[in-house]
Amino acid sequence: MTLSKDVEYQAPTTTPITSAGIPPYAGSVDYSSSLEQMEGVFQAVEPPRRSTSRLILHSMVMFGREFCYAVEAAFVTPVLLSVGLPKSLYSLVWLISPILGFILQPVVGSASDHCRSRWGRRRPYILALGILMVVGMTLYLNGDTAVTAIFQESSSAEKRTWAIVITMLGVVAFDFAADFIDGPIKAYLFDVCSHQDKERGLHYHALLTGLGGALGYLTGAIDWGSTFFGRLMGSEFQVMFFFSASVFLMFLVVHLCSIPENPLEEKTPETKLLKHDVLATYGSIENNNLKKKESRIRTLSHTEGDEDDDTEVQKRMTLKSLIRALLTMPSHYRYLCVSHLIGWTAFLSNMLFFTDYMGQIVYHGNPYAPHNSTAYMIYERGVEVGCWGMCINAISSSIYSYLQKALLPCIGLKGLYFIGYLLFGLGTGFIGLFPNVYSTLVLCSLFGVMSSTLYTVPFNLISEYHREEEGEAQLDRKMRTVNRGKGIDCAALTCMVQLAQIIVGGGLGFLVSLAGSVVVVVISASSVSLIGCCFVAVFVRYVE
Repeated sequence: MTLSKDVEYQAPTTTPITSAGIPPYAGSVDYSSSLEQMEGVFQAVEPPRRSTSRLILHSMVMFGREFCYAVEAAFVTPVLLSVGLPKSLYSLVWLISPILGFILQPVVGSASDHCRSRWGRRRPYILALGILMVVGMTLYLNGDTAVTAIFQESSSAEKRTWAIVITMLGVVAFDFAADFIDGPIKAYLFDVCSHQDKERGLHYHALLTGLGGALGYLTGAIDWGSTFFGRLMGSEFQVMFFFSASVFLMFLVVHLCSIPENPLEEKTPETKLLKHDVLATYGSIENNNLKKKESRIRTLSHTEGDEDDDTEVQKRMTLKSLIRALLTMPSHYRYLCVSHLIGWTAFLSNMLFFTDYMGQIVYHGNPYAPHNSTAYMIYERGVEVGCWGMCINAISSSIYSYLQKALLPCIGLKGLYFIGYLLFGLGTGFIGLFPNVYSTLVLCSLFGVMSSTLYTVPFNLISEYHREEEGEAQLDRKMRTVNRGKGIDCAALTCMVQLAQIIVGGGLGFLVSLAGSVVVVVISASSVSLIGCCFVAVFVRYVE
């Protein structure tokens, strides 16, 4: 992979482009015109190259997001257990958010492709989801304290009920927004960057994701209750809220101001989504009347008139039509989504319960014991050491994200994908079989390989698929420009994260009850990951 110099420059000056993406004189163009004229249209809309500093600033939001994710992973389970959440409701917390996300992700992905805000298509959604993340953190990290202050004269049972409700709402809101925001961020990167910069940007995303997670877990591993900040703010939960909210909001602002985003009116047909297509392929909305659909087929000389059709299509968008579009995606997109689902199922099975696994299995603590008992203090110690393990995971993720650039020319995307699943499967398997403190901390470094793989390789493949389709469109003069927007492709991929959470939330609780031990969590993660090795090697298509 060749990295550009740290200089941002504009694309060469080309013929002026209208709002429909066609030069003013395009009315005289027909399909018998030369291929060079066709290629000129595509070259004119290539985004300018971005400097390294711009790409890093654009990636800073991933640092803040992963910092908050680390805080959630480290503290949500202890928080929920400390407020007295019944075991029967524990799985429900992890099910509500992904179910909402799985249903709404395609809708928001396609809606962002059509957003006509003067601020751009993606940034309004990123800002709204970022605010929701902060609200969720506020509720689940401060809910118990707020309830105690507000309901001072209420009974302990009433306080407990309100604390559980507020904490659950906070977890659901945060988890929903944090998962949801990844799709618009990736689509924003794809919209404003050239193909080479997309690859560089994804690597910076993964690098800063790892660094943010490392700092988040490192912060969570510190006993803030006995420090000046803990005494000032009341508890370590309030300290973590202050740090996580401050870091995320600061980097969210940096991200939104990093690279200008043009409104949809200034975009070209290649970046528009859900136009009618003769084949009604993935990302398009099928027309109930085939004759009407055929009548909308335009030559390049009539492309400006398609904007009215887009508006009409947008008004008819429904969840049913979007689900139909997702179900009719090309096979290589479908296999990529399935592989992403397998990977995230394995990864989340381990990560969501890792600190609890450390506290109960490795340290033999008891989260349900009285808070002043030795068993509960041992459990807390295990949670703190688990945070150190997650910190090791995040650091290794950053290092591996950097090494990926050197490994890519040697083993390609297929090799990177396969190695990520294989190492994670082996690492979690050994942790489940040999629950030792030191070996577990060492093997946590393999988690980072999987994390970096899931954040980069699938989106690199999406970018390669789009590039291949655009190349085919340039070679075929009678083929219309690529009408599928990148927003719904990223949304379809990130939908698999929500589906994985549904599987984990609904299935692991049953397995733990059946086995009587949380050891089954890491064993399941290992088994699923090793199955994923075979799948990515056999079914996923890699662009040469």
